[in-house]
Amino acid sequence: MPDLPSPAPIAPTTVRGSRSIRVGIVLLAAVAFALSYDALRQMAVASHVRGLLTYLFPLVIDGFIAIGIVALLILRTAPLRSRLYVWTLVGLATSTSIGANVVHAIGLNEGTRLHLNNTTAGTLSAIAPLALAGAVHLYLVINRHLAANSAMAEAPAATPPTTSATPRRSRQTIHKQADDASTAPPAKASNAPTPEAKSATTAPTAKRAPKAAQRKRTVPEEELLAMARVIGAETGEVPRTALEKAVRAKGYTISKDDAQKAAATVRAELNAAKNAIAV
Repeated sequence: MPDLPSPAPIAPTTVRGSRSIRVGIVLLAAVAFALSYDALRQMAVASHVRGLLTYLFPLVIDGFIAIGIVALLILRTAPLRSRLYVWTLVGLATSTSIGANVVHAIGLNEGTRLHLNNTTAGTLSAIAPLALAGAVHLYLVINRHLAANSAMAEAPAATPPTTSATPRRSRQTIHKQADDASTAPPAKASNAPTPEAKSATTAPTAKRAPKAAQRKRTVPEEELLAMARVIGAETGEVPRTALEKAVRAKGYTISKDDAQKAAATVRAELNAAKNAIAV
């Protein structure tokens, strides 16, 4: 039976009505903002805010809600403590807006003119300085989170050039030793040793040659720290045994004390970056 050709893959298509849903969401948000804006402006007038400043009062409350939601999207990978802090600010701003709208509706329902008691008027007057402090601190939290992410992303990118230079030098050294051995002058015929003496003299040389070619050096401190940072960026930890294995794979020697010291240094750097993310 002949093989039938496989059907062509179906390209993903846009869900029907998604554009209409987006337009509806934008319109709904605009209408809700307009209604809340009108109520909050009348509350500002009733709390004795002067003149044109009454038009700015609703932006302090509802604008803070919008900024807080955007901040939550930016901090979605931040520690839980930072996200709970932003959620608390957004919740307080939302509760304030809801409460002001409720007081506005009840006050007008009881009379033709909105009149606030002393507690409500004082609470509304405290909203502006609280919003200022919350916005500034929110800005600092976002900047600290973004700076910590940039530092963690740039740390492993600077290590590959350092780790690739040493093996190239070691190969050049081996080739140079091989060329020197091949160009050595031959021994004179008059002083040629007997077969027994020749075998006795060449045997130690054959044993020493691999040691000279495979001679290992102590790993430089900069390259040791670079290897430790690569391990820390990949796993989040710097085990001493893993660091020693990586160093020996590059053809170096290392002591346990040096490996432990380098691992502790990089662990301190990682902890400092994690603490910088937290509030």
